[in-house]
Amino acid sequence: MDTILFDVDDTLYDQLQPFKNAFQITFKHLTNVPIEKIYVASRKHSDTLFNKSEAGTISLLELHTYRIMTACKDFGVEIQYDGAVEFQKIYELEQKKITLFPEIEELLELLNKKNKQLGILTNGPHQHQLMKITQLGMTRWIPEENIFISGAIGSAKPDSQAFDIVEKNLYLNREKTVYIGDSFDNDVIGAKQVGWNSIWMNHRNKAKPISTIDPDKIISSPKELLDLIDCYL
Repeated sequence: MDTILFDVDDTLYDQLQPFKNAFQITFKHLTNVPIEKIYVASRKHSDTLFNKSEAGTISLLELHTYRIMTACKDFGVEIQYDGAVEFQKIYELEQKKITLFPEIEELLELLNKKNKQLGILTNGPHQHQLMKITQLGMTRWIPEENIFISGAIGSAKPDSQAFDIVEKNLYLNREKTVYIGDSFDNDVIGAKQVGWNSIWMNHRNKAKPISTIDPDKIISSPKELLDLIDCYL
């Protein structure tokens, strides 16, 4: 492998932690609530409206309030619109405290020493995703020109155009390129459809969707990812 590219959210860091912190701060009155399940559901609901948000047909606020309110409703938890707005504000503050999985930091150091070409391809608003990438300190290992955010490049995963843009800018060899991400639809299908290798970071233990496409490897923890790549170097 000559080029290794990463997704950001729930791949480089534990996205559940800022979500959980924000939920517990905002909704102190809600106890015995399945926060992790609500988190997973919120990501699913976010995906359903993501393209409309990218196209500007709905606002980010509409997307953010819809996903948390609908995810809570899935589990019989009712929250009000004002509460959803407050949750999002606190969630964004908590995201400014995120840290890399320790094993990911170790992996990045290892890949950097091996002179591998590293990059990021992530979906989301440019400034918001860039804030998280900066908070994680990713430019220690990945130059800014190797960071691709859908809100800036005008195309989002799993659209093949997003991957093509990365490919053209990095002059990468498809057969020697590996993409690592937690979303089966966006990351695995997106990468495989353009001929890249794919590692599915399935640390939430999601059931594999029915698909004719398979990732090259499935790992269930950051440590497993580190061990897997280390044995190939």
